Amino acid sequence: MEFKNILENNVPQGHSAEEILAMAMKMQRSMSLYESGIKEICTKLEILQREAQVQGIHNPIESIKSRVKNIFSVIEKLNRKGFEVSMESVEKNLYDVAGVRVICPYIDDIYVVAERIRRQDDLRVLIEKDYIKYPKANGYRSFHMVVEVPVFLSDSKRYVRVEIQLRTIAMDFWASLEHQIRYKMESQIPDEISYRLRQCAETIAATDAEMQDLYKEVRALSHNEE
Repeated sequence: MEFKNILENNVPQGHSAEEILAMAMKMQRSMSLYESGIKEICTKLEILQREAQVQGIHNPIESIKSRVKNIFSVIEKLNRKGFEVSMESVEKNLYDVAGVRVICPYIDDIYVVAERIRRQDDLRVLIEKDYIKYPKANGYRSFHMVVEVPVFLSDSKRYVRVEIQLRTIAMDFWASLEHQIRYKMESQIPDEISYRLRQCAETIAATDAEMQDLYKEVRALSHNEE
């Protein structure tokens, strides 16, 4: 959403558009903390990738993507949820300002990576949600973690929340296209299309499970030949 639309239609009660713009500029300077938090998480994940490559073992991480929410989207979300528009409110109330998406080859890899994240003793795991074992009603599957990562500044240490989404390649394919469809229809998806999207999610989930089984069989055969 463009910021001008937020100013025109969603200015929090008791504030002028000019005040919100000033807040946005002030908050933007503090958003670098979230960028630093993402770098810390990505570095940890990249180390796990390199370790697998060096050891010549199966790499549970296919790729890593990251993003920090646009400051205007952050303000819109605070306003929509009825929270104060300030950096303090962001740190207190929002969990997904900084996001890292980890794409894994197989379902089992997701749980391997999640466990390795838990073992990082400088991280605080705040939330875990398993949408693989318990998919959302629309068919969405993924494993979500919210962690706090320390960011060391020149004069202090700050903990920053980062949301980590763990998905297979197939799960990411479905979620990306479902998001595009939902966006084009402005979230008002007819029941028939919602049903077909859920059916696609089920088909993809079955394919994911079959590919996992095939990988295990091939690995077992390779070990037997050795």
